[in-house]
Amino acid sequence: MYTGIIQALCPVVEMIDKPGLKSFVVKFPERLLAGLQLGASVSIDGTCFTVTKIDGQQVSFDAMQETLQKTTIGQLTQGDFVNIERSAKMGDEIGGHPMSGHVSTMAEIVDVSESENNRFMTFKVDPSWMRFVFSKGFIGLDGASLTVVDADAKAGTFKVHFIPETLRITRFGSKQVGDHVNVEIDPQTQVMVETVERVLSKHNGSGMS
Repeated sequence: MYTGIIQALCPVVEMIDKPGLKSFVVKFPERLLAGLQLGASVSIDGTCFTVTKIDGQQVSFDAMQETLQKTTIGQLTQGDFVNIERSAKMGDEIGGHPMSGHVSTMAEIVDVSESENNRFMTFKVDPSWMRFVFSKGFIGLDGASLTVVDADAKAGTFKVHFIPETLRITRFGSKQVGDHVNVEIDPQTQVMVETVERVLSKHNGSGMS
């Protein structure tokens, strides 16, 4: 489990193509290496990965074809930076909202605007996902727990505001129109919506018989 609070913005120092997968190496800061072991889970841009090798500050991971096709990990190149969060331990503060590291879909950035101390982004997803996205609700974007400001179900868009600190410690400080992000829908919201849909479907079905 993850908290949605990004701990570091780290460089990808190597990409290695292998049959059926791609390996990549991320340089971790010293403070995130304590207790890190082979097999540990790490969120990279909101996608859960298993540590396969540790060589000093260089930590290796493998991405299968499914992951490469359905997340932004497939677009990574050497020199890119990624959002990093190590898995939460029992008793850790949940500063954002509980996240699994399982990407639901990808969203495209369709608008970016700036004010003196804020950055506003509009994201577009397949409209079918918008039944889980609500204004003032939680959403995970590239592993960061964020609050939806404005959701437009018909257009398939939602907006998020970023404060300077979030821009400083995450990839969102450099993201531009046309870039994509990994989306993790708030699991509690998804369960509630799908439960209501099932109940209503059964009710409507009974009414028609």
